[in-house]
Amino acid sequence: MKDGILNIYKPSGMTSHDVIYKLRKILGIKKLGHTGTLDPLATGVLPVCIGKATRVCEYLDGDFKKYRCTMVLGIETDTQDVTGEIIGTADTTGISVEDIYKAFEGFSGWIDQKPPMYSAVRVNGRRLYEYARAGEEIEVKTRKVFIRKLEIDTIDFSQDIGTGKVTFTVECSKGTYIRTICQDAGKALGCGASMESLERLASGRFTAEDAVTLEELRRTAEDAGLLPDRKFGEEIPEVFEKYVYGIDYPLYRFGEAVMTPETGRKFIDGWHIAYGECISVNEPEVVNEDSQKPGRRMYKMYARDMAAAGGKRFLGVAFYSDKYKKLVADKVFARSDN
Repeated sequence: MKDGILNIYKPSGMTSHDVIYKLRKILGIKKLGHTGTLDPLATGVLPVCIGKATRVCEYLDGDFKKYRCTMVLGIETDTQDVTGEIIGTADTTGISVEDIYKAFEGFSGWIDQKPPMYSAVRVNGRRLYEYARAGEEIEVKTRKVFIRKLEIDTIDFSQDIGTGKVTFTVECSKGTYIRTICQDAGKALGCGASMESLERLASGRFTAEDAVTLEELRRTAEDAGLLPDRKFGEEIPEVFEKYVYGIDYPLYRFGEAVMTPETGRKFIDGWHIAYGECISVNEPEVVNEDSQKPGRRMYKMYARDMAAAGGKRFLGVAFYSDKYKKLVADKVFARSDN
């Protein structure tokens, strides 16, 4: 096995790049890439692609993320979380539970959100955090993000008088900054707020319950005698295969077309495939239900292969062409000689 996806549970205090660095040493594989950055403060689901699986990252943009966040009322920081420098404080004594629920009412559906200055968003070729660290001011435009669901879990005023904490769970689109939700809710309350903790509970089909820790992978490598002198290669060591998901696993909202081995070879060689040439075709879910613009109908392409898992072998991804009225290859992951 050379390709696949690991569902890693990222610990707090580590960047997403740090996770990749450690994984390379544990797995002995250099071609790795994560599908969505998590702030160092955050914990939770971080899918990591291995080998050819790095090419599926662009297909996961439409997947929703699910987070659990705790925010502290009455404190504002320059980074919008508790790791930053405090730039303002306020008494929260007069704030009620009803006030908090009202402050969150606007976080539903499409909203305008301004990315925080301490973020990796690029403006004029530079990251926003580069401007922030240099003390330079720059206009940051809002952008549209989608909030599918937001629920308040707990409201705690049992801390010191004049402070409080709110924990909420949110499902949202790619590019949503949860710490900015905290800041905006704090502004609505008139007291300010900062994110204290954040856990990504799910990213598309990957969940925290099914994630594996770096420590567990490291122990597995040690027990198998792969550490400390790890040699690099392309093959995923057999002891790790139980943790690896197939390239097609996260594409659960795509349609599916199954072909004969002969038709599968035509697909690999670049031929357009008509519905009638397929053994079966299942249509995709409405993947753009929350999108502002229509997208293409995407399909996972398989060839019948009784030796493969599920009796079929994943070949690649295709889209339906209105021009040709056929399935056209978008990315091919298999080769015609295997």
